[in-house]
Amino acid sequence: MNESSNKIVLIVGLGMIGGSIARGLKKAVAHRKVVACDQNATALAKAMQDKIIDAAGSVEELCPQADIIILAVPALSICRIFPEIAALMKNDAVITDVASVKSHLFSADMGLAEEAMSRFVPAHPIAGSEQSGYAASVDDLFQDRNVIVTPHVGNSSEVVAVVNNLWRELGANVLGMSCYRHDEVLAATSHLPHLLAYAIVDVLLKQEQSEDIFRYAAGGFADFSRLASSDANMWSDIFVANSTAVEKVLDDYIQSLLQFKKAIHKRDRDFLKESFSHVKRVRDNFISTHYEPKSSTEMTSSLRSFNVKPGGHVTGSIRVAGDKSISHRSIILGSIANGISRVSGFLEGEDALNTVAAFREMGVTIVGPENGELTIYGVGKDGLQQPRKPLYMGNSGTAMRLLAGLLAAQPFASVLTGDKSLMERPMNRVAVPLREMGAVIETASSGRPPLKITGTALSGIRYQMPIASAQVKSCLLLAGLYASGDTEIIEPASCRDHTERMLQGFAYPILCDAEKGLCKLQGGHDLQACDIDVPADISSAAFFLVAAAITPGSDLTLKHVGVNPTRIGVINILLAMGADIERSNEKLVGGEPVADLRVRYRSLSGIKIDEDQIPLAIDEFPVLFVAAACARGETLLRGAAELRVKESDRLEAMEKGLIQLGIAVEAFDDGIRITGGQIGGGSIDSFGDHRIAMAFTVAALRARSNIHIANCANVATSFPNFVELAKSVGIQVSVAQT
Repeated sequence: MNESSNKIVLIVGLGMIGGSIARGLKKAVAHRKVVACDQNATALAKAMQDKIIDAAGSVEELCPQADIIILAVPALSICRIFPEIAALMKNDAVITDVASVKSHLFSADMGLAEEAMSRFVPAHPIAGSEQSGYAASVDDLFQDRNVIVTPHVGNSSEVVAVVNNLWRELGANVLGMSCYRHDEVLAATSHLPHLLAYAIVDVLLKQEQSEDIFRYAAGGFADFSRLASSDANMWSDIFVANSTAVEKVLDDYIQSLLQFKKAIHKRDRDFLKESFSHVKRVRDNFISTHYEPKSSTEMTSSLRSFNVKPGGHVTGSIRVAGDKSISHRSIILGSIANGISRVSGFLEGEDALNTVAAFREMGVTIVGPENGELTIYGVGKDGLQQPRKPLYMGNSGTAMRLLAGLLAAQPFASVLTGDKSLMERPMNRVAVPLREMGAVIETASSGRPPLKITGTALSGIRYQMPIASAQVKSCLLLAGLYASGDTEIIEPASCRDHTERMLQGFAYPILCDAEKGLCKLQGGHDLQACDIDVPADISSAAFFLVAAAITPGSDLTLKHVGVNPTRIGVINILLAMGADIERSNEKLVGGEPVADLRVRYRSLSGIKIDEDQIPLAIDEFPVLFVAAACARGETLLRGAAELRVKESDRLEAMEKGLIQLGIAVEAFDDGIRITGGQIGGGSIDSFGDHRIAMAFTVAALRARSNIHIANCANVATSFPNFVELAKSVGIQVSVAQT
């Protein structure tokens, strides 16, 4: 039973939202004590009769006994009553609201004590209708609806968790935003549509023969104007409270209307058709992305392709997307730490955002990401809540394997699932050692997802990894945080050590001996929140490193790139091939080494790739194969069978693509031989693998003719602004929706 179920909840304002909160809380926990105050005595009496509240009275009577206070009143009314509430409430009470405007609550004239504000966590349920009053309240209004929580700098993770748990009990999906970003978003998505509904009805009312207009209005008018039936008192408050943000979006809307007016005056059908078609595509994509089941969007995801013209140059200075591996780990460890962690440089790609969504589903309040920054209100090692639905990991094997270790030790059951590609990926490599620790994990045939996990107590083990794998190592370390005794992992060769470094940043004791290939930790310690600056992802930088290395006349600088010694295989291999790469501005950021990398063209030579570089460059091989295709002589890779079980069989995908472009290739079970030559043109299938798609985009720099690359939608999972950055440095790529 959730701890909040024993708290006394006071609802100030028993209208449709307040009444629905009361009904929902009673439905969730019948014995919970809910009290209310409202100026409408009839509403209070009806709620008492319905047994929705246990007591009714004044703020003076009820506030001193309440543990949680919910202000369900219009936006401007909060400013008026908050000082009174703050003076009456208990020192440890938590207060929240439901208003659709937030920034006005932090104006200087509120004059509230710092202590009172520290207990106030603003929230806004995106739910409701044009109806109002207690009579319109229902007990499932918030089920599967979004609630935006907007914590501020004075809030602790503990008070934020109280509000998160409250909304979670009501069945809501809890999101996080800064109050100012919230007001901008709501001004555009909610406040403007309501203003337009009021305005259109007002305009038609003033027309001659308005009675006939309304009499013969079609159903579309009734649907659009429905918002004009909303509570006038509430909405006048909203527009006054959020005037700055509404004015800005209204100015943009007026400019758009003027453009349409001009086109209509000129009878410019082409402009209208093009504008309407573009808007239709955007709206259809919005619906498919946010309102349709995942399987529906996956069915159309392969329709995006890249068209790349031959030639071009690579010059300039850029910073690529944040490191995906570190972004995943920052969410995982920040969520189970004590306190508030702040992350900058976060990768806002689909995979990392799916990890954010998973921890939100498990009761963690995460604000952002906004411009690569987010704030994680950690719930502690034992604070995760049971997910109410399967956790969708998209295309990310990293997220699924790491979460398998974390979830195996939780006191609840969970399911991990993903897109079509991820559902074909092998998971026994983590399931088998986790079972040795006592985990209960059920997989589909051949050890593939979904993973059905029944959380249980774990015991530490000593595990000798058969192959070097940062995902397996990290999975077992996360399980080891909760296991009794020591968890000891021996790796046969160096692989990524982001988890070990980040655990140290979160003050968790861990022993690492690189010479012995040993990682060891003892379960039972706590993690302490910290700030994380995510460096630019060397896996993303790799595409531009190779692009500059193979293109005559190139001179490119990549800023703030993570150069962790366990990740620099791509640099080592390119240097061995003769590439001109210089480091500068080397420093440590949050325990991770970073540097600026300057790359200039120099003719490359084929090499035999050392096997000890394979774990250091496992994700970068597709684009390294492009470098090999442009090099003099032969490049040979053996001992890399893992490439066959990535997002695609990358050895087969690159073999087929390079042969299509006229390059001599011989593939083996565990590697590939590439003889450098002249790259031609043609059509390539990326097999839905983002790294294959981006690698062949780079290949066009040395191609004789155009390269068309199919099935590129998943580029957004790892590198959402790849196309824009590629264009900015001189790669001639365009996106087609077929």
